[in-house]
Amino acid sequence: MTTQDQLAKKAVDKMMELDYFSQWMGVEVIEIKQYYSKIKMQLRHEMMNGFGIAHGGVTFALADSAFAFACNSDGKITVALDVSISFPKAGKEGDVLTAEAKQISKTNKTGLYLIEVKNQNDELVALFKGTCYRTEKNLL
Repeated sequence: MTTQDQLAKKAVDKMMELDYFSQWMGVEVIEIKQYYSKIKMQLRHEMMNGFGIAHGGVTFALADSAFAFACNSDGKITVALDVSISFPKAGKEGDVLTAEAKQISKTNKTGLYLIEVKNQNDELVALFKGTCYRTEKNLL
C-alpha cells in the first residue's frame, strides 16, 4: 500500500467515525485509494418509498458518501460544490448497492468525480456527478 493510500484510509476511517448517517445506512468501505472510493450497502425495508422501490435520497446518499470519501482522501477537508444524479434503474429491497467514485479531473481548488452505483447484478442503478471544493484545512 502506498503512502498516499495509507493517508486515504486514515482520512476515511476518521470520517466514518463521525458519519452517523453512513453508519445508519450500513455502509461498508470496500476499497480506498487516493481520489478513489468503493463502498456498499444493502437496501432495507425502511429505505423503500411509497412505490416499494428504493427512495432516491438513499441511493443519492450512498453515492454522496462515496464522493465525500474520494474527495477527502488526500487529507484536506473538501466539500461539495455541485452534484447531480440520474436513476436509470430502481433499487429494490434486499439489493446490495455498490458505489464507486473516481476522480475525473482536478485543479488546485476543485475536483470532478463520477460515481457509479450498481446493484449485485452489476446493473447501473444511479449515475452521480460531483464537483468538490478543496479547503486548506487538514482533516487529519
